[in-house]
Amino acid sequence: MTSEKTLFSKIIDREIPSTIVYEDEKCIVINDINPKARVHLLVIPKKPIATLFELTPEDKDVMGHMMLLLPQLAQAQNLEGFKTQINTGEAGGQEVFHIHIHLLGN
Repeated sequence: MTSEKTLFSKIIDREIPSTIVYEDEKCIVINDINPKARVHLLVIPKKPIATLFELTPEDKDVMGHMMLLLPQLAQAQNLEGFKTQINTGEAGGQEVFHIHIHLLGN
């Protein structure tokens, strides 16, 4: 693969520092550097998938894993409710082309 690493791949590889809230073999969770809520986490798969458009059936395990992780993360942050967001493509507001789920709560 000759494409340049994304910001998130560099964070996963510890080339760029970040506040890691959670990590396992499939994903990493960091604080958003420009939070839009009291709690604003980014749930990022370690596999670099550019957008939802590039998902394949092989990605259902990691995507399901991240979805199941969201309520656990919210509870660990003492949130009674939360909002999620996945921006897809430039027209959808995506800035880093490595899938990530925003978890936001106050």
